[in-house]
Amino acid sequence: MDKKYTIKDIAQMAGVSKGTVDRVLHNRGKVSPAALEKINEVLNVIDYEPNLIARNLKNTKIYKICVLLPDPEIDSYWLPCVNGIQDAVKEFKPYSVNISIQYFNPESKKSFVNANNAVLSLEPDAVLIAPVFHKETIEAVKIYEESNIIVNTFNNQIESNTVKCFVGQDLYKSGRVAASLMNLILSEGQIAIVHIDESLKNAVHMQEKEKGFRSYFEEKKLNNFSLTTLKLKHPNVESKFLNFLEENPHLKGIFITTSKAYQIATTLSELKHKKIALIGYDLIEKNVNYLNRGLLHFLIHQNQKRQAYLGVSTLAEHFLYSKEIPETILLPIDIINVENADFYIY
Repeated sequence: MDKKYTIKDIAQMAGVSKGTVDRVLHNRGKVSPAALEKINEVLNVIDYEPNLIARNLKNTKIYKICVLLPDPEIDSYWLPCVNGIQDAVKEFKPYSVNISIQYFNPESKKSFVNANNAVLSLEPDAVLIAPVFHKETIEAVKIYEESNIIVNTFNNQIESNTVKCFVGQDLYKSGRVAASLMNLILSEGQIAIVHIDESLKNAVHMQEKEKGFRSYFEEKKLNNFSLTTLKLKHPNVESKFLNFLEENPHLKGIFITTSKAYQIATTLSELKHKKIALIGYDLIEKNVNYLNRGLLHFLIHQNQKRQAYLGVSTLAEHFLYSKEIPETILLPIDIINVENADFYIY
């Protein structure tokens, strides 16, 4: 049943020479229409699949893939991405794929631009970008296109026809998931949608989550809830949040649209009389600590490690095995609570 067919087998079955079969399989040289038809009939019958890995071992080209990643020492959210990229490095190293990371400061546009210039100097075949700066990413993508460099993005989506693939989550739907979780905890009351350090670089990311969150309550006609948006910026996050709590003493729930739910949880932990439902994003250590203490009720896992791995691996498989790069890869929206968090921590 699992017979491995050789070129000689295919030639005998099709009634043609081995050389003719070789030219068809490797797309080189001319073959008569009649011979081509016979060979294709045999290939369909035996469900022939070429050994692409073995073929690639004969290829002397080294493919270069560069990843532009925010420095995880500045923002720990990105640390799992390094692990995902290293998994891809190990997987594709035997097949002449060189994968490297260029870090940039996620708080500095200049650092991002400099990192892109450094990548261009390496003349890669493809890049994977975490586009935290929207305008600068659009400009970088245009330059990569002019240099015939393939671009994938992950985590944040940008509007560009030249980006080959986006890997991430449906942010609108993740907002709706957060709303449904909040509705499980609360039956009524005021809920705050909190954006921390919203800027042009991540405004779309946060706003899509808020749109999804609000749409859930609107579509379900849950008029016993009131929703308020609160934008907080460093260095005044704690003081402004405390002022907001004083002005809204009956607040029942908070939805934090970033990985910084721990900042809100820290303040609430000092106000022991406050019983407020908290829902946020991402399994960073500080968030998990508050989840285990019962101060955070749910976290939505964006699986940034898997995002980074897939962003790289789709490029590698395209070069090695001529696989089509999908336009979009959307990851599941995983709901984390204190009972299952340990299964997701890596």
